[in-house]
Amino acid sequence: MHSFRIVSLMSEDRTEPTSESLPLPLAAMVESLLFVSSEPAPIGRLAEALEVSVDQIEEVLVDLKASTVDGMARGLRIQRKGDKVQLTTRPECAPYVEKFLGLALSGRLSKPALETLAIIAYQQPITRPEIEMIRGVNCDGVIQTLLSKGLIEEVGRLETAGRPIQYGTTFAFLQHFGLRSLDELPPLKFEEPPTLIEPQPEAAPVVNVEETPIEPVPESPAAAARQMNFGETASK
Repeated sequence: MHSFRIVSLMSEDRTEPTSESLPLPLAAMVESLLFVSSEPAPIGRLAEALEVSVDQIEEVLVDLKASTVDGMARGLRIQRKGDKVQLTTRPECAPYVEKFLGLALSGRLSKPALETLAIIAYQQPITRPEIEMIRGVNCDGVIQTLLSKGLIEEVGRLETAGRPIQYGTTFAFLQHFGLRSLDELPPLKFEEPPTLIEPQPEAAPVVNVEETPIEPVPESPAAAARQMNFGETASK
């Protein structure tokens, strides 16, 4: 009898949280939190703040994505990377936003920087030696440029000798190229190297990055297989 009562109490405590007590619909509440957030917000934190389940937040994000992205009349849209989301302006508005805020137009990326960024975007997480093996040149300067622009970041380290740093793209990368998520990266073609095309709002000076050639690395069967797979890898 007592054990049955304990089980019943535990069942009562597992009730699914609801949004009925919120002053506005859940979608509006999520949108307001994203608007005031100074950085990408974890989905779990949104659920905790609104006292609802993560699944409910996921459902709302789908609705918000449809209304802010597909609705061309809206100047805002949802941007997502992993379990974090943020509310951003549409890329078409960038020149006008920069003019309104009195900001200089962002410097253009050089071709080496775009090539390196494309490799990181499609192969992340990836280390500098792996990038240099693909490109055949020293990439120290290019990687530092991409880090300083906030387009890539350190995402971890390999558990091998020297524990090399692994790099991945950031939310700024998505915003720079007008992507909602990494799923929108153009598909790779086997016969072509990875490449990215920057938005063309206005002419801007090119940032030159010097590269120092390095000796080709003897290709092992594993490395050859990895490069073969690179051409066919879909966006993650």
